[in-house]
Amino acid sequence: MGRVLHTLPEGEPVCGVASLDYLLYVLRGDKTSEQIEIYDMDSYCLRRCLTVPRLRTIHVDDMTACAYNSCACISDSADKRIHKVGLPHGNDVTHWPVDDKPARLSVTDTHSVLVTCREVRKIKECSTDGKLLREIQLPQDITSPWHTVQLSYGQFILCHGGFADPVHRVCLIVSDSYVVRRTKRCRQSTDECALVFGCRYEWICFYC
Repeated sequence: MGRVLHTLPEGEPVCGVASLDYLLYVLRGDKTSEQIEIYDMDSYCLRRCLTVPRLRTIHVDDMTACAYNSCACISDSADKRIHKVGLPHGNDVTHWPVDDKPARLSVTDTHSVLVTCREVRKIKECSTDGKLLREIQLPQDITSPWHTVQLSYGQFILCHGGFADPVHRVCLIVSDSYVVRRTKRCRQSTDECALVFGCRYEWICFYC
């Protein structure tokens, strides 16, 4: 059973969190903010804020950090793009298009970024500079995909299902044939299994 180790100061709702080199980067859903809050991971005290031009955190869906490239990537669903910010000082801010609304992000072992596009049911793998490396069209029964994580042997773990969808699942997807190989199916109105809805893989819990 998990326990709360620390609570950040109250403020606007948190819409993205990433950690790198003992620093915690936090995005809050403020209508006018262009800033990322930076906390010390030992004391959880606010160290400073980074300003990201053209970032409107109210439209931000997620943030991830890449240690290899020393940067953070932020998904912007309103402008269908990713903001890349150099860490830890916020230099070298760039923006690259996704062409579809991005949802959640993750970084692979090869330092690329997985962008889950919910409305078109796609996984897009891109370099941190925005080059599209590959695109995976998900099957029709994968409704409302939210977050994808690549395993060390190339397969994907994906969570999908929105509040209005009857089925929420965590799926294992084979990257070479793009088919679901193993799934955990949970319906909202069954006693067999209940799935706590989550938009990010780390947040999903099963009760069986």
